[in-house]
Amino acid sequence: MKIKLIQPKMSKRPMDTSLKARMSPPLALYTIASILRAEHEVIIENENIESINFEEGVDLVGISVTVDVFPRAIEIAKAFKTMGITVIVGGIHISSDPEGCSQVFDSICIGPSENLWSYILEDLNKGQLKKRYQDDGSFNSDSFVSPAYDLMKKDRYLFSNIIYTSYGCPFRCDFCYNSVATYRNIYVHKSVDMVIGEIKAIGRKHIMIVDDNFIGDPAWTLEFLDKVRPLRIKWNAAVSANIVDMPVLLDSMADSGCQGLFIGFESLSQAVVSEVNKGQNVISKYEKLVDEVHKRGMMVNASFVFGLDGDDQGVFRRTVDWLVKNRIETVTSHILTPYPGTCLYDRWKKERRIISDDLSLYSTAKVVIVPADMSSRELYEGYMWVYRELYSFKNIIRRIPLSRKQIIPFFMFNFFYRKFGWLTEGVARVVNFERVGRFAEWVSRYMVSKES
Repeated sequence: MKIKLIQPKMSKRPMDTSLKARMSPPLALYTIASILRAEHEVIIENENIESINFEEGVDLVGISVTVDVFPRAIEIAKAFKTMGITVIVGGIHISSDPEGCSQVFDSICIGPSENLWSYILEDLNKGQLKKRYQDDGSFNSDSFVSPAYDLMKKDRYLFSNIIYTSYGCPFRCDFCYNSVATYRNIYVHKSVDMVIGEIKAIGRKHIMIVDDNFIGDPAWTLEFLDKVRPLRIKWNAAVSANIVDMPVLLDSMADSGCQGLFIGFESLSQAVVSEVNKGQNVISKYEKLVDEVHKRGMMVNASFVFGLDGDDQGVFRRTVDWLVKNRIETVTSHILTPYPGTCLYDRWKKERRIISDDLSLYSTAKVVIVPADMSSRELYEGYMWVYRELYSFKNIIRRIPLSRKQIIPFFMFNFFYRKFGWLTEGVARVVNFERVGRFAEWVSRYMVSKES
């Protein structure tokens, strides 16, 4: 059977350049490819880096869907279905809102799909394809399949050195996908040996770990760090704010090559984070957390969400001042976006505070809600101001890390990536962003090669 797996084109945020779409390959599709390729011909097309070939003869199409690409996924599915080709979809949006998706496609996958594909293909061959396939709760550490890294078009991406070590998160923040019914009881790790094997297979000296929460099981994380230390690699990961209370884990991270941690701070108000069930965040410990990470020579990538109940117009200035004061190296900010299926979405839908059902706008860079203490326009303008202010030359200089080994990565991110995103459309006609992207990619790979 000839099977085509597709990643639809992502929505571009106002501060993004074309480099953003080429950051990394879709691991979910390469995981499915790893399952299928022993008995089938598998083609992977990522619309972010190449056009979809609708003319190519295939027997089956699979599409991975996040919320903002859902409308595009429908268009793609319709095009293939008019040619009589079966279309199956999965992904985090399908799993979070299956009722809103099932009518469009031939079949949907809900939850982890590693254990489902044998049943899907068996039923398809019998002409008995079901409308829904869902993990029955049997997904465990033995169910994981390593992505087909050898199939990746590595020269098309800035980073192909990405892995995931777990599925899910032990926390259930109201605005997060882990609060939806499908994921509420799932938190499973790969075996440490499996992850070490994947790192060796990638063969790079820098690894990006893309778990929702790398420290959800601290004992597992410590075991992993002990085994990864002899590989002498550099790595980054996302962790929850309660790591402030885990000094032994922080020591082991720094000693094993951690360069930086993505941390979901979300807000500087305890009342605001408590309102969305983010109890692992203790605001009074935020500055200690930053200091503990920094004094071990690691960078902080801080995530903030604007538009939560309790946020007023002053939240933007307060947040930037705090970020500059604490020399936060990089920041990822979002406009509050209630994803369908989450606890927050259900609550705000009942309160009639969701103003758009156009899911292409659900990129966390558009306003689709009615905030409590400011207008929708003020929310959007404040969000944009945060990026402009934080990545101004003045504030980049004020945030230079005190740790010498973080200075080069800091300037690479702040200037080569974020700063170029703020050039005007007029300048964009003169500056070749693709060349800028290729140059940034070259610098990044040169640094990694020097470490090797």
